[in-house]
Amino acid sequence: MAKIPLGCEPVVGSLTPSKKREYRVTNRLQEGKRPLYAVVFNFIDSRYFNVFATVGGNRVTVYQCLEGGVVAVLQSYVDEDKDESFYTVSWACNTDGTPFVVAGGINGIIRVVDASNEKIYKSFVGHGDSINEIRTQPLKPSLVVSASKDESVRLWNVQTGICILIFAGAGGHRNEVLSVDFHPSDIYRIASCGMDNTVKIWSMKEFWTYVEKSFTWTDLPSKFPTKYVQFPVFIASVHSNYVDCNRWLGDFILSKSVDNEIVLWEPKMKEQSPGEGTVDILQKYPVPECDIWFIKFSYDFHYNAAAIGNREGKIYVWELQSSPPVLIARLSHAQSKSPIRQTAMSFDGSTILSCCEDGTIWRWDAISSS
Repeated sequence: MAKIPLGCEPVVGSLTPSKKREYRVTNRLQEGKRPLYAVVFNFIDSRYFNVFATVGGNRVTVYQCLEGGVVAVLQSYVDEDKDESFYTVSWACNTDGTPFVVAGGINGIIRVVDASNEKIYKSFVGHGDSINEIRTQPLKPSLVVSASKDESVRLWNVQTGICILIFAGAGGHRNEVLSVDFHPSDIYRIASCGMDNTVKIWSMKEFWTYVEKSFTWTDLPSKFPTKYVQFPVFIASVHSNYVDCNRWLGDFILSKSVDNEIVLWEPKMKEQSPGEGTVDILQKYPVPECDIWFIKFSYDFHYNAAAIGNREGKIYVWELQSSPPVLIARLSHAQSKSPIRQTAMSFDGSTILSCCEDGTIWRWDAISSS
């Protein structure tokens, strides 16, 4: 387990907004009565950078952000099970570029919806409990990972329907896995975190032949030799409570718990002993009233900024690449009082979306400085 050395005091950001970029509300949609748990822009395909998906209840909805604050509904998929409650959604595609919307939730079934015809392309059964997060490999967008309440992370090929790897076992999580993320450039590496208060870094390097095999497999997906990855390469105890969101920032990791801040830290591996090493906590980004679990932050495409909502319906936008951290903007609106479960930043960060517990979607647009 990674230890935190003394004498490396992290730099804490100031909550005085820098007014670097100002945003205003340009739209508010009421999608329904049920809470919305996830919202995500499509960063997989440049034709659809202004398209986003939300999930709430048994519904997946696809929208497009148009000029002048307009939000157009493009598609809606309603699950056959009215008791399904989706918690997460991600964009992926098959190898010919067809866009997929991949969603999962309380039933533990992953639905891959073909956005070109609004039909279910595949359903993945395997997790023994609900699914808390699905993320797509940006370098190979036919691969997705899912984090589950069943204490495992699974790697899937959405094209062939194969479960390639299961990250669980002797060195795995000891409680619900709440979040998972692919490294932006190291295709073999993922990070996961959860209710056991740890962040674990895993490597797929020695299992990569199975990943490649999953693209050419012609037999039934159930006959595929799914492998268990039992030991992470690094385990970090950065937080003392549930860790509900982790994202790579280069080789560093941004993670948050329920203590009103996002933490930027560097895992320092010991080559000789896997799982061991130290953690260097670099920076802290305060987020007031962010003390309930299952609130997730998002980046723009180039990792310039992160946006996170809080329990009171406010959004904090932090500049990521500055030290000390700079608060770009604090967004609040008299009618936005419900907890924001997730935000989505557009490709260039000029639009920020939030999805809320009360079933609303808010669109904020940067006011051009001209």
